[in-house]
Amino acid sequence: MRKMTKPRHEGVEISSDDLKGGRYFVVPGAARFEYDWSMGEAMGRFLAELKNGRIVGRRCSQCGRILVPPRMFCEEDFRPTDSWVQVGDCGTIETYSVSYLNADASRSKEPTVVAVIALDGASRGMGFLHFIRGVPPGQVKIGMRVKAVWRPSAKREGAITDIRFFEPEVS
Repeated sequence: MRKMTKPRHEGVEISSDDLKGGRYFVVPGAARFEYDWSMGEAMGRFLAELKNGRIVGRRCSQCGRILVPPRMFCEEDFRPTDSWVQVGDCGTIETYSVSYLNADASRSKEPTVVAVIALDGASRGMGFLHFIRGVPPGQVKIGMRVKAVWRPSAKREGAITDIRFFEPEVS
């Protein structure tokens, strides 16, 4: 049996006074790194279509699935997908979560609701994760119909945030 020993080097909390006082080495100025990043054909087209107010996926002609977000390769058939397909911006909540935490893990007074949405026209299992608003958290239900609320077209940038949130669909 191996004896447990205390680590030789424990972490030390560094305060802002330590940094200001020069106790630790700080490199003045900010490092600047320039780089290019390619999101690839599928994600590039997906984001460009969001800017135009459309949600698109890719169809696999082998199994017939429509993949949203789009992928150039079908993970079911191990083959390239074949064509672009526009899907609806309405769907059904498959699961959801109510959170009282902010992005920095601090407590939030107002809850945030996020849901996995089965978009109309996308294949089963292609959940689309986004915010739910316009309904009290206690009234969100699995199976609830929702629709996308888009940013005004002049303010869209080709990002997932071009869809502001989903809200209950009015029948």
